[in-house]
Amino acid sequence: MARTPLSMEPTGWFQVAWSAEIPVGAVRKMKYFNREMVAWRSASGAVAVFDAYCEHLGAHLGYGGHVAGENIVCPFHGWEWNREGRNVCIPYEKHPNKGRRIRSYPVVERNEAVWIWYDVEGRPPTFDVPDIFGDFDDDRTADDYYPPIAAATLFREGLEIHPQYIMENGVDFAHFTFVHKTPFMPEFTRHDFSGPVSYVDFTIAFDEGATLENATSGVESINAGLGCSVTKSWGMVDNRTMPAVTPVDDHTSDVRFTVWIGRKPGEESGPISDYGKTMADFVIEQFEADIEIWAHQRYSDPPALSRKEYQGFTALRAWATQFYPDGPTTPVGTGDRKAM
Repeated sequence: MARTPLSMEPTGWFQVAWSAEIPVGAVRKMKYFNREMVAWRSASGAVAVFDAYCEHLGAHLGYGGHVAGENIVCPFHGWEWNREGRNVCIPYEKHPNKGRRIRSYPVVERNEAVWIWYDVEGRPPTFDVPDIFGDFDDDRTADDYYPPIAAATLFREGLEIHPQYIMENGVDFAHFTFVHKTPFMPEFTRHDFSGPVSYVDFTIAFDEGATLENATSGVESINAGLGCSVTKSWGMVDNRTMPAVTPVDDHTSDVRFTVWIGRKPGEESGPISDYGKTMADFVIEQFEADIEIWAHQRYSDPPALSRKEYQGFTALRAWATQFYPDGPTTPVGTGDRKAM
């Protein structure tokens, strides 16, 4: 297998589930970053993500653990832990154990998904998960799109893919013609790698002779670290997408992809229609073509770049180093990299 030399423990936000997969009272087992974890939703609707093992005698909370109000209860001896991972009740003692704490992860629910902040040193978040509607410069809302869950999603687990591959895909103008069969290569209108959240925009002319002003399609991307990306597409198919690659262990990642398709006139409400499903399947098919390559890709360092590729790839790879444990000493979120 073509295993990457890049660290599989970058700092940042990573999707671990869709929100709908964790209803109130649920305890969900998962494994990410070589750690057994559980996600659970309290009675008030708040999601917490923990390391999986009770700090008392090490029982796995995902096997028989249950939610009681705002706490998760260990199946072994009934010890209760709150959303911060602190012990708040030992049923056969007068006082909880205030000295022990289960590792909990910062959690954000946004864009129909559950995200955790992962940092090997346990540092708090230094940037946010972008809002797929609120952070683009328009007035569109979720009501203008078909609901994506679960008909317009893709989940592939345990693939030998690194999160950085998908970010590099965003500056790889040449692959659009060969992988996605676009008649012309895109023209990039923005490369901004000046902070931990980067921005990449491009247009694609589907008609010969089209110019930047009348290009028939375009894409705007917001990339929050290596694990979280949202895109807005216009033109042929009005859609917004959210690809997410989350490391499972030293060699593999889970890949999730969520697609919002703009509603067709006359379908301003209700669940996704046949039209919406057809369009979502088309977008997902394009993403799957990328996955097929990423899953068998060898990370080439240094890569044999052409003259036109050099600027985009080198800027992105320099930007990416800030998220690795052995990267620059400047804390993530305070870098001073220049935009292209």
